[in-house]
Amino acid sequence: MSVAHAPIDGSRFPHKHLLGIEGLSPDEITLLLDLSETYVEQNRRPDKKQSVLRGRTLINLFFETSTRTRTSFELAGKRLGGDVINISVSDSAIKKGETLMDTAMTLNAMHADVLVVRHPFSGGVALLAQKVNCSVINAGDGSHEHPTQALLDALTIRRRKGRLAGLTVAICGDVMHSRVARSNIHLLNTMGARVRIVAPPTLVPGQADRLGVEVFTEMAPGIADCDIVMMLRLQSERMSGSFVPSMREYFHFWGLDYEKLRAAKTEALIMHPGPMNRGVEIDSEVADDVGRSLIHEQVEMGVAVRMACLETLAGRLPSLAENDGDTSG
Repeated sequence: MSVAHAPIDGSRFPHKHLLGIEGLSPDEITLLLDLSETYVEQNRRPDKKQSVLRGRTLINLFFETSTRTRTSFELAGKRLGGDVINISVSDSAIKKGETLMDTAMTLNAMHADVLVVRHPFSGGVALLAQKVNCSVINAGDGSHEHPTQALLDALTIRRRKGRLAGLTVAICGDVMHSRVARSNIHLLNTMGARVRIVAPPTLVPGQADRLGVEVFTEMAPGIADCDIVMMLRLQSERMSGSFVPSMREYFHFWGLDYEKLRAAKTEALIMHPGPMNRGVEIDSEVADDVGRSLIHEQVEMGVAVRMACLETLAGRLPSLAENDGDTSG
């Protein structure tokens, strides 16, 4: 049996694309989280299928490798009844030198309804969104934003803590290169949480003071009395220099283990967007602590959140009953 909910009122989410969390209002974020909540329960039922995207085409276009995000978008699209196409950049003309604008023209010719894009350069997804007729969801662009990750993190926290406002959240690790950190900072600040970043001095963003966060370079004071400790992956592929002396030393000072976790609240919960480098960012015992780790819940929430985002954007598409026409509005 399907979970019924009212159709999305386009005036409550007046955006054609979801390119970032920055700029979304508390009401718009709440709308997406509330809709995601209905899909959590739906996804736990034997019959997980909906017909919200029946007749619609979703294209996953990933210029960077991904397992969790691409798979969860694929699952989300199929559970909503859509036709899902995965384009592997490594096997496509894009890899052979096709420009982003040529790619946009090709996608327009396919008449897709929703395009999910991951791109290695900040702003790459937004540029593509300007050139295609369909709705676009940013699945991560460079070190800029990863909006659906922040939404699934927020949903995970809200389900366990009952709220976002008033919580103290420490985001720890490679903040400089993390699009996950940026999207989470925007969302948590917008929803009234208190945000800290904890990182080695070499991995603190240059304009951290403009992000509305407290900055710490040591774990103990950084996570003291926190409700949520969110660890980040050390993104060596984005580093063009030596930012940390060694993996062993990084773990010694900034990796999360039970000794460091004692500084946080006794009921503090642990998060990590994955994939994890065990023994570098987080100790395996802590990561697998069923009482305190939310890491597996984050993966589950990812499918529900992406279903909600797809439905919300699809609700702004022209009706399938209408004649073909300009869909750029």
